[in-house]
Amino acid sequence: MTRSVAISWSGGKDAAFMLYELRQEAIEIATLVTTINEATDRSSMHGVRRELYHHQASSLDIPLEIVTLPPEPSNEVYEEVMAGVFDRLADDGVDTIAYGDLFLDDIRAYRQKQLADTPIDGWWPLWDRDSTAFMDDLLDVGFRPIITAVTGDSLDASFAGRPLDRACLEDFPSEIDPAGEHGEFHTFVIDGPTFSYPLKVARGRQVTREVGDTEIHYRDLMIDTP
Repeated sequence: MTRSVAISWSGGKDAAFMLYELRQEAIEIATLVTTINEATDRSSMHGVRRELYHHQASSLDIPLEIVTLPPEPSNEVYEEVMAGVFDRLADDGVDTIAYGDLFLDDIRAYRQKQLADTPIDGWWPLWDRDSTAFMDDLLDVGFRPIITAVTGDSLDASFAGRPLDRACLEDFPSEIDPAGEHGEFHTFVIDGPTFSYPLKVARGRQVTREVGDTEIHYRDLMIDTP
């Protein structure tokens, strides 16, 4: 059966590599779905500006759907907003949404619960990948991620803003998952085999915010204009 697939799109390495593999299999990608916090006009976890997602989608030549969330939404509000998104996707002929999770069972179970009463099926094309092998594959094919945020109790703030390359991986503490699957860091991809042109970005200031009991260190990225 032919699938019409939306991608849950963070702009980071997992989603980017998943898109690459789906295109290798000639899977139809209908749209990228990204959530943005209305108070900051950025993605909540990655801290990436709205405009960067538009530039990214343009280089990838895929439509982008921005879903705006209120500041600090409750689970109930978040799930209500996303249920509306899934209904709209289904109305547009989308039957599947793909997630880039590698192995966290609780996150997958939560997503499955979200989708249970919708017309959309969940799909996990990268599921059960080894993190080290995944990062090798990602870098081997030429993706260029930049670390946009790090969790303070996992990584030093100086990692925020670094290119996620092999030198960076070697500098990670041994207890860090190489793909950051436990939330140690988040990324934004500026180039790779699915891009028609690389994004030119400048690094702005670093900001530290308290998220619950955890410090998150963000490095601002902006489109670098002459």
